[in-house]
Amino acid sequence: MMDISFQPLFSLPLIGFAALMLLGIAAYGLARGLNGALFRLVACAALILALLNPVLRQEEREPLSTVVPVIVDRSQSQQLPDRKAMTDRAEEALKARLAAIPGIEPRFVELKDDAASDTPSTRAFASLADAVADVPPGRIGGAILLSDGQVHDAPKTGRPRGFPAPVSSLITGKPGETDRRIEILNAPRFGLKGKEVELLFRVVEDGGTGSGPVDVGVRVNGADAAVLKAVPGEPTPFRFEIGRAGSNVVELSAAPLAGEITGTNNRAIRLIEGIRENMRVLLVSGEPHAGERTWRNLLKSDAAVDLVHFTILRPPQKQDGTPINELSLIAFPTQELFVDKINQFDLIIFDRYQHRGVLPLLYYDNIAQYVERGGALLIAAGPEHAGEDSIALTPLQAVLPAAPDGMIIQKGFYPRISEEGQKHPVTRGLEGGNTEPPQWGRWFRSIGVEPPQGQVVMEGPDKRPLLVLNRAGQGRVAMLLSDQGWLWARNFEGGGPHAALYRRIAHWLMKDPDLEEEALTATASGRIITITRQTLGDDPGALTLASPSGKTTSLTLKKTEPGLFRAEAEVAETGLFEAKNGDLSTLVHVGAADAPEFKAMVSTEDILRPVADATGGVVKRLSQGNGISLPDILPVRADSRVEANGRLLIRMSGETVLKGVSTLPLFGSYLGALLLLAAVVSTWWKEGR
Repeated sequence: MMDISFQPLFSLPLIGFAALMLLGIAAYGLARGLNGALFRLVACAALILALLNPVLRQEEREPLSTVVPVIVDRSQSQQLPDRKAMTDRAEEALKARLAAIPGIEPRFVELKDDAASDTPSTRAFASLADAVADVPPGRIGGAILLSDGQVHDAPKTGRPRGFPAPVSSLITGKPGETDRRIEILNAPRFGLKGKEVELLFRVVEDGGTGSGPVDVGVRVNGADAAVLKAVPGEPTPFRFEIGRAGSNVVELSAAPLAGEITGTNNRAIRLIEGIRENMRVLLVSGEPHAGERTWRNLLKSDAAVDLVHFTILRPPQKQDGTPINELSLIAFPTQELFVDKINQFDLIIFDRYQHRGVLPLLYYDNIAQYVERGGALLIAAGPEHAGEDSIALTPLQAVLPAAPDGMIIQKGFYPRISEEGQKHPVTRGLEGGNTEPPQWGRWFRSIGVEPPQGQVVMEGPDKRPLLVLNRAGQGRVAMLLSDQGWLWARNFEGGGPHAALYRRIAHWLMKDPDLEEEALTATASGRIITITRQTLGDDPGALTLASPSGKTTSLTLKKTEPGLFRAEAEVAETGLFEAKNGDLSTLVHVGAADAPEFKAMVSTEDILRPVADATGGVVKRLSQGNGISLPDILPVRADSRVEANGRLLIRMSGETVLKGVSTLPLFGSYLGALLLLAAVVSTWWKEGR
């Protein structure tokens, strides 16, 4: 590019003043008709031009490339085998075609799920804006989206803000795809144990023509609960009882749809936290003793416990002549407690209780049946348990894990956690129990028993059983074979963790999931899944983790402490994962359960077509039988008006960059001197005539 510019030798006002003077003189000579006046005018003009110093300038410019961003969708819905292969082939073909067109600078950007978000989605236009953030609008020639069409940030107006070029989309997947999925519409976060709650869900069939009612299997806490008939598109309720305190896992699984693209979203889970309305505990003390208050204080201090406590102060055989009307004690309502309302109690505790005719033998049988049906029983034994009036000699013996051998061991000893107890969640990690001797006070009495059933988690003198835990039918039984726990509460010899021990025993009896001996749990934090295996064994065996796409990964469980093994996995996918270890399995959801990425997975042209219409681009499916077909790429001038007609328009940029400037002063060379000399000589010659 060549032009002429002026670089004055003096200030413009000074040159202007000189020009007026010279032009005035020349005009006076012309007006008087003086000889050579015209030549004098030319000489003045040449002098003024020389003072203005005209410069011939030539710029050297280089054309800039046209930037074409290509957004390659690698989100989870694009990981289906057919779509992934189609995307790979289309990306390679686009790279080859764009490289063959001079002046085009393609920018390939891989779009993945937003790992930092709890609700992963395909944000293609956010990635497009980032790709051209450093590019002037004049250099953008167009954009190409390589996706299945499930884009969650498409502009509502159709035109991306600040994007001046055509946006075209190449759609993976095949036309006519179908997919079945489950959406949980409403579910409570909390529920009262023993009460019913309602969960509302819907089966959705994308691209389907309606296949009639669908079988939906429901599992609650790993057990089959129901098989429901759900009409696609219509809300379906499911009512169930919260069976336990803590986390309750509800899993919905819809039967697969013939020909659907994936079965990964046919399942859904919801965690509902079970809350005990108030635990009802019946504490029966056989006689007043120092440890009675320890049990009472512990249970009364828990606001979630409704405690019913009776102490037998005056057994039937005691005849002291006191008139009945002078007694301030109420009668022991045995029939109401052990017949009419026994099933309303979560836990029954017999604290140093012996059979002395207060309870008929039939009632002991009723208590045993209560345990068999799922109740909880704790025996806190004292010397009476070794005598001939022991409740172990009643029909209750059918559910007790240990029978007394008649011995009462009277000597000081440290309660010790057994080898099995080191692994059991009831006694594992009790403060002060991991040293020898334990860092807690001694007890001085224990009750001898024959070899027990169940788990001996604490030992007394001479490694005799001290705390025995066992299952009986659907219920649970614990036996604490000493009445000396109150010494810890009184801080004797430094005391001990009596509150933690008693509380764990009670919660294990009431089937707290956190205290199960054999359990598999999984939690997700971001993209990290932590799997915990609780077991009394030494080797939990192989662990597998199945991803939403069906890929299975083997993990190694590492021992973190006795009875506790853990494994961690960083995952790229989002959705429902299933961990399996032997007969145990558990589910964990990574990301939000209602993430947009899983609401629809069939490929579609509808979402991106308004963008193409607003910007002059095209939307085209890649699938052609077993292969793919890319549309032609048409580069045009930026100001041209051309219809796409199924082609990918690229508006070529006219932008350039200045590489250098060369200048030539016109009056600073021989040409300027020659012109001035010619003007002066002409004036002299004319005047000389």
